[in-house]
Amino acid sequence: MKRLLVMRHAKSDWDAGARSDHARPLNRRGVDSARLMGRLISAIGEQPDLVLTSSAVRAATTAELAADSGAWGCEIRPTDSLYEADPEAVIQLLDGIPSVVERLLIVGHQPTWSGVVHRLTGGSVSMRTATVAVVDLMLGSSWAHGGDLSGELVAVLQPRHFADVRLD
Repeated sequence: MKRLLVMRHAKSDWDAGARSDHARPLNRRGVDSARLMGRLISAIGEQPDLVLTSSAVRAATTAELAADSGAWGCEIRPTDSLYEADPEAVIQLLDGIPSVVERLLIVGHQPTWSGVVHRLTGGSVSMRTATVAVVDLMLGSSWAHGGDLSGELVAVLQPRHFADVRLD
């Protein structure tokens, strides 16, 4: 079985004067939430072996801050294909993940992320900023699935539920 962590980027700064949607940065709350979720992911033993993130500034920054604060030490791979992707394109991307990866974190955007979780599990999840949905995929030792992929929703972690929890 493989485990997929689906993380929406943290809260972005609409007032930062970014040249484009792709260049929009995180705001202060977003930075804090990304760091909190990185520590939380480590505290519960869910550190990813690989992170794939949208190349959008807010998503890539979320991934980097979470990895740094969680001390993951894994590769973070930005990809344009996760920016403005549809759920099926994201699921197809999983087909090419190396078999040695047991736990994969993908960081991206709404409404795609709730669509990915729904497509894999049949569940409806509110993917607020910096939320992480944990999905066990019905796969063997490989990520290869040929388009036939399903999973079980294991957890939904939202930063607002852990704001007062000490994770040091």
